[in-house]
Amino acid sequence: MIPQQARANSPLSVASIVASMTAVALGNGVMSAYVPFVLTRSDSPSWAAGAAITAVAFGGLVGCVVAGPLIRRVGHARLFAASMALVILGALLIAIGVNPLLWIIGRLLYGMAGNTNFIIAQSWLNHAASNEWRGKAMSFFYMAYVVGLGVGAFAFGRLPAEGNLAPLVTIFFTALAILPISLTRLPTPPAPASVSVDIKMAWRNSPVGFIGVLAAGGLSMMVQGFTPIYAAGHQVSQGEVALLMFVMQLGMLFIQYPLGALSDRMDRRLVLLFTCGLIAVMAVVALFVSFAQLLLLMIVFAIWAGAVETVYSIANAHANDRTKPEDFVPLASTMLVAWSASATLVPLFVTLVTPVFGPKTFIYAAMAVAAAYGAFILMRLKGREAVPPDEREAFEMLSAQVPNATVITEPDDGRSDRAR
Repeated sequence: MIPQQARANSPLSVASIVASMTAVALGNGVMSAYVPFVLTRSDSPSWAAGAAITAVAFGGLVGCVVAGPLIRRVGHARLFAASMALVILGALLIAIGVNPLLWIIGRLLYGMAGNTNFIIAQSWLNHAASNEWRGKAMSFFYMAYVVGLGVGAFAFGRLPAEGNLAPLVTIFFTALAILPISLTRLPTPPAPASVSVDIKMAWRNSPVGFIGVLAAGGLSMMVQGFTPIYAAGHQVSQGEVALLMFVMQLGMLFIQYPLGALSDRMDRRLVLLFTCGLIAVMAVVALFVSFAQLLLLMIVFAIWAGAVETVYSIANAHANDRTKPEDFVPLASTMLVAWSASATLVPLFVTLVTPVFGPKTFIYAAMAVAAAYGAFILMRLKGREAVPPDEREAFEMLSAQVPNATVITEPDDGRSDRAR
């Protein structure tokens, strides 16, 4: 355990980490809107935009596996700078002109760097913050990143889609992100725990939590990734696509918190079941609301995206409720790898079948995943009793777009603050 005097003495002292990752989010928000919009509107193959989404998720899977060993080899600050260099290289591949293969490689590089950045940032926050305000710091970190994504997407609507200004803006924000965290005076944390995958343990402790994270991986990448492709394919203006993506990020804040708070007071599985129903209903509505009714469509997609993010956070909380402290590290590692694998395979499948079933395929797929997970929850409700409220972990807002590596970021002795 890091001595208390080595920890930061106020929330302001970790502002450099939050500032760096918010700058990263702004750049990623721009690219998350720019890449699918341009690929869809260009003469690129129909599968290219979906492949770019899959590449981000696959890169994230690689990143979550290699981040720990690389941090132990070169340290947090150096690896953060190196991962930012990968983001810049990826943006440069996109800046040189529309080339689907190079753009997919560029998004792959971002995915590899993305999970690495989160593990580094969360490791620093986890060990710099004192016990009294660590939870608040983490919540602020997640919220700042998600809002940064939305603002970045909104900013894309004010940039020309033609030319390379959007990736150059991303390079600017990425370079800016290197400065605060590289110049921080915060003590360097110990090396994080290794990624030890134990699927049997995760399943034994919480089948609903494990399957929920798998479902959330596919749902998040489908809803967040394919929505701009869907909108661009309907000839929606660039500004309207950007506004739609911004509103979807806000939906997470307004939907996830009340449902998460409710899950602290009743069986989380019932809240997850309701959330699955909400996802399915919003998917059905999304099928019939046209882009001519843009305001209504934005409201539907904001609720839809918020419900998808809620599955991830409540499933994580439910799994932690049923896990012993000594198993927190392997559980977090397993959940992170499971999310990344699902976030890779599900978009890949949707990309392959979209030419056959049409641009609404991702909506049907999200509906099917939510329905299947809801049916699984119903089966499990007949089994184990709910964990009493006074024995649960407090709900924390998490985003399926921000890898939850807070327990992996503990030192190699495998202990977390909750276990001490």
